[in-house]
Amino acid sequence: MTSLPIPRFPAGFHWGVATAAYQVEGAVNEGGRGVSIWDTFCQRPGVIKDGRTGAVATDSYHRWEEDVALLAGLGVTAYRFSIAWPRVQPGGTGPVNRAGLDFYDGLTDALLAAGITPVPTLYHWDLPQPLEDEGGWMDRQTAHRFADYAAVTAERLADRIGLWITLNEPFVVTALGYAVGNHAPGRALMLGALPTAHHQLLGHGLATAALRAAGARRVVITNNYSPAWPASDSNADRAAARAYDILQNWMFTDPLLLGRYPDLSPFGLGGDDPASGLACVQDGDLAVIAAPLDGIGVNYYAPTRLSALPDSPLPFQMEPFPGYPVTAFGWPVIPAGLTNMLSLLARRYGAALPPLYITENGCSTDDMLKPDGTVDDQLRIDYVDGHLRAVHTAITAGIDVRGYFHWTLADNFEWSEGFSQRFGLVYVNHQTQARTPKRSYNWYRDLIAAQRAP
Repeated sequence: MTSLPIPRFPAGFHWGVATAAYQVEGAVNEGGRGVSIWDTFCQRPGVIKDGRTGAVATDSYHRWEEDVALLAGLGVTAYRFSIAWPRVQPGGTGPVNRAGLDFYDGLTDALLAAGITPVPTLYHWDLPQPLEDEGGWMDRQTAHRFADYAAVTAERLADRIGLWITLNEPFVVTALGYAVGNHAPGRALMLGALPTAHHQLLGHGLATAALRAAGARRVVITNNYSPAWPASDSNADRAAARAYDILQNWMFTDPLLLGRYPDLSPFGLGGDDPASGLACVQDGDLAVIAAPLDGIGVNYYAPTRLSALPDSPLPFQMEPFPGYPVTAFGWPVIPAGLTNMLSLLARRYGAALPPLYITENGCSTDDMLKPDGTVDDQLRIDYVDGHLRAVHTAITAGIDVRGYFHWTLADNFEWSEGFSQRFGLVYVNHQTQARTPKRSYNWYRDLIAAQRAP
């Protein structure tokens, strides 16, 4: 625990929090919203830890004004939220649901009136179920449908929203959604899921063009990054870490900034031509994907420690980190990993690297509401303190980082973990939806105030 003040960040630095539609909105059958893959996935027995769903989540669809007031009380300068594709286009294509756009229109105006920059993410994993029925991200047409959705959304909102995020964590969609099946849509295709990587990135490129045509001024994509550290100095473990590095970090960034895919030979694909490992790549695709960007969103929670796994299509396995504290999720708390990851990005891409935004960072803790109505989550305060210092170290080293968005505003539906993990600055009673700011809320509020002071 440290009592030293956090060093001063650059003027204009975005101080924010982040949420996602399916995790907070609820109201899945209201306002003309269609069915998403997460609605369908949550109905499968045993896939969600506590058997719950996001059907109500934190009821932000009805309580959004209360949540905007919490944001204003924090003093944040930006709010990253996601727009639910099935709320805007219930079928994933075709008719636009005006009531859905009205909801985000009202939220946008309320944020601006509170002096908060709206930062919407167009895709935070809630694909309309009708598109999944046609193949989902395995189908190239989904990329084009995504661009259409981006266009109609930006046509309504781009006059007031300057900073847009296309995709959130396409690696997780490919790995957990389509390769191993722990997330929606729950398919287990292993390396056969790689076309979903290309189609998501193609969708990003097509959506970027659509957003700019509608007047969007800045376009960003968010990836989750994790430095891959070998479990030992053995050549085998080093090779395992390099292989994981390709999938987690470079597969979804090299095409954006270098116009090519990384070498996939560790997975028996590619050979001399990395693109040959992806038969779905067509002429001109990489030029679309590599359209100029205004930023890269970095979601960081922890490094990954890898050892070799011989005779496997995925030649690595994850290992625990001995000697480090862990969050309630069991993730190691290693702030230096964030500085390391930002440095790796800067070294790999050099002048091609656009400005960076920490679009997610936070931790789950075992929070309890005390009889006096308080929640003492000192572990979260320590976590954020350490990671902000890690970001500042990177900035001091010359890396252009322009914002920090804490994950998340209030305890929410945490995907396959249900409501068993609490990441919020605000405690939520999941029976009554009552919101109670935690000690970390007050700490972050005071930090932001000190940073914004002249």
